[in-house]
Amino acid sequence: MSTPFPFTAVVGQDDLRLALLLNAVSPAVGGVLVRGEKGTAKSTAVRALTALLPAVDVVPGCRFSCDPARPDPGCPDGPHEPGPFESRAARMVELPVGASEDRLVGALDIERALAEGVKAFEPGLLAGAHRGILYVDEVNLLHDHLVDLLLDAAAMGASYVEREGVSVRHAARFLLVGTMNPEEGELRPQLLDRFGLTVEVAASREPDLRVEVVRRRLAYDDDPAAFAARWAEEEAAVRRRIVAARELLPSVRLGDGALRQIAATCAAFEVDGMRADIVMARTATALAAWAGRTDVLAEDVRQAALLALPHRRRRNPFDAPGLDEDKLDETLEESGGSEGPGGSGGDDDPDPDGGGPGGGGGQPGPEDGGPGDGDAAARPEAGEPRPSGAGEQSPVRAAEPFRTKVLSVPGLGEGAAGRRSRARTRHGRTTGARRPRGTLTELHLAATVRAAAPHQRARGRSGPGLVVRRDDLRQATREGREGNLVLFLVDASGSMAARQRMSAVKGAVLSLLLDAYQRRDKVGLVTFRGTSAEVALPPTSSVDAAAARLESLPTGGRTPLAAGLLRAHEVLRVERLRDAARRPLLVVVTDGRATGGPEPVALASRAARLFAAGGTACVVVDCEAGPVRLGLAGRLAADLGGTAVTLEELRADSIAGLVKDVRGRAA
Repeated sequence: MSTPFPFTAVVGQDDLRLALLLNAVSPAVGGVLVRGEKGTAKSTAVRALTALLPAVDVVPGCRFSCDPARPDPGCPDGPHEPGPFESRAARMVELPVGASEDRLVGALDIERALAEGVKAFEPGLLAGAHRGILYVDEVNLLHDHLVDLLLDAAAMGASYVEREGVSVRHAARFLLVGTMNPEEGELRPQLLDRFGLTVEVAASREPDLRVEVVRRRLAYDDDPAAFAARWAEEEAAVRRRIVAARELLPSVRLGDGALRQIAATCAAFEVDGMRADIVMARTATALAAWAGRTDVLAEDVRQAALLALPHRRRRNPFDAPGLDEDKLDETLEESGGSEGPGGSGGDDDPDPDGGGPGGGGGQPGPEDGGPGDGDAAARPEAGEPRPSGAGEQSPVRAAEPFRTKVLSVPGLGEGAAGRRSRARTRHGRTTGARRPRGTLTELHLAATVRAAAPHQRARGRSGPGLVVRRDDLRQATREGREGNLVLFLVDASGSMAARQRMSAVKGAVLSLLLDAYQRRDKVGLVTFRGTSAEVALPPTSSVDAAAARLESLPTGGRTPLAAGLLRAHEVLRVERLRDAARRPLLVVVTDGRATGGPEPVALASRAARLFAAGGTACVVVDCEAGPVRLGLAGRLAADLGGTAVTLEELRADSIAGLVKDVRGRAA
């Protein structure tokens, strides 16, 4: 077994370490979601926590880790009589993003069913994680059907399995820890709310700290055992402190003043439901116990808010999580934050040994992509655009987005997992069985047994085992949802620069981006103006990145429509090589004009016919304005083999319905 990197050797990341330690002190806090860029020790810190957790007493031989003091009366391995028990180290069970439903919840024991002819249950990962940690790396990429199962287990504290003749219920109470890179997409709100705390992590920009990170990592890689031995004393001290805090936790007093502060804070930040209040109360109590106190102070409430509220505050999907700390301090002061020795400042570190809150709740500043005072100043108010350079005009705000209709492709595709169209997927719900075509990859046990059962006498079966031949094997068919690639080609030339028109255009694109965000589509953004086209955002799952690029899009110059179409065609060609199963949709946002270079209109027409020849689904958003219209966007749509819709129709959701129709014809 490999030696894990010591928890106390992790450099910096104070918020991350504190959040994990608070859950070790009080598992009722509800787990941690760790958000941050790649290479910031997210997974390293989570895996290192396991070594610090106290040992767990279990019933000997119980596959479901029943507590001998309070055994589960419905345990499949029960009933358990009072008797001796054994202690083992706390477990961390890792849920792979590509795991099957059977692997997560358990299923019929295939080996015993075929060899012995008996019906037995083989536990899944939820059973293994009971009374331990369930860790999901890249949790935002987890398939929806697994998310549904996790939500059920987290809500009920138990897993129910009803499939293939198996009916089992077992306890499943675990500490849910997930890590994610926000660039790859966000979590569903229901799963997001199940994480008690959230922390933002980022690599330090201080050279000395970066040097220390590299030094420790190289030392660990050279000799893991020796490196761990150098940190053994610090690890033991933290382990003892966790045990002491757990023992102190029942004695911690959460007074009415602290409860009022918690309630006022949750109300001020308009969080949904009451789970935030409960999590804040448990977190503040755990903070006091970790600091060795029996009273919850205002500083505990403040730190609890910074950890428990950023992912719960009411916000648009593209807003970065975070709290306005000035508003938080004001709320705490108004609701009694000056009471007690801690006040409402929250500057005192309850963990002088390095596990304390450090830099606060991780609200990103302007340099990190979060909200800042400079953002408003950078955006011009309504009116005529101001020149910011030769032939270029400053960006304008997007109009208020609107809800689009449900966009889906009819039929059954085979694209990447998502939430839009019906598709055959490897990890969806089992919907039936068929004879395998080629290599068998997913055995449908019940169908295989049914196929083999009528032939047992003819095959001379004499024992309990089932006689199975190759012709009896059945492949499971699974159905889920697929995502699509939506590539936006946006005209940013001077003819589009009228502020009101460009604002409406951005609002329409943002509306479709919101829909793509919810349905896990892949999106890309190509713009054209001046003399060329550029890929403003290569196809990505980070829809919020597309929204940010759209917001800062400047306009001005000529209209190289042909260049834009050719660049979009090349982007789709490359993406087909990378992901042939993902079906694309091209959304062209333009007034149809083409200027610059020799024969610009003819060149644009020839470029458009490339999409028609390839069968790409296309829609043109006609942005032409004024009483006299040339109908150029309609001609472009005809060359593309798609459909055009006027800009005035966008507010009525007609663009969404049109996209649905176009994508349906392309299926």
